[in-house]
Amino acid sequence: MPTAEAVDHKVVSHQEWVMARRAFLVREKEFTQAREAMAEKLRELPWERVEKEYVFQGEKGRVTLAELFAGRSQLIVYHFMFGPDWTEGCPGCSFTADHIDGPNQHLSHHDVTLMCISHAPYSKLAAYKARMGWHFPWVSSEGGDFNYDYGVSFTKDQVDAAELPYNYGIMEEARYMSEELPGLSVFYKDPSGQLFHTYSSYARGLDSIIGANHFLDLVPKGRNERGPDGKIVGWVRRHDQYDDAPKAAACCHDEAHA
Repeated sequence: MPTAEAVDHKVVSHQEWVMARRAFLVREKEFTQAREAMAEKLRELPWERVEKEYVFQGEKGRVTLAELFAGRSQLIVYHFMFGPDWTEGCPGCSFTADHIDGPNQHLSHHDVTLMCISHAPYSKLAAYKARMGWHFPWVSSEGGDFNYDYGVSFTKDQVDAAELPYNYGIMEEARYMSEELPGLSVFYKDPSGQLFHTYSSYARGLDSIIGANHFLDLVPKGRNERGPDGKIVGWVRRHDQYDDAPKAAACCHDEAHA
């Protein structure tokens, strides 16, 4: 992780500090109310029927999208970047995935299944999952349309053209060009078994599920994402690749997807 230099900062008396904090609390409450209103609007969005029968490979072999709900009516899928020819998962997605097992202890009791789906063969996913010590369900979409239909996988021709249909627009930033990109999709299964796609989010829209970032927002150095020159630095590492952790083999995709 980069080391941020200490900076001069305004220091005041306790009375002045409390006054400033009270003033900021007004903005915090406005933000909380706006976030709650946004969540309500999200739930009011229209749904679309899932017409295709998507098939995945998991621990027990072939499994359909309907079966991924595991007896619940709501399914959240994190589209984890792990291409078929990659040797390990994206470090940024690995950082995000570190936030799944904790919430899953509670979500499963609220009629929600939360899991990951990736493009790589299941054998690679299983090995990487064991390496990282994760427990959430994870299946492979290799050989199917799921990743393409939900806007997280792209053909080589699309990448070469430098125009990816991503996040409800055309993504043209060279540093993000890849055949695999991150996302999150939500599905609902009604009592008759009909499936609906209710929501998908991509890019910065995924920030809300990364709890570590919000802890960092509370501290003076913030997310520590920029170096001395002001440029963004990819400090995120797989949790077994920090300086105080055993080293793992480097991946050619580390810089591209950090």
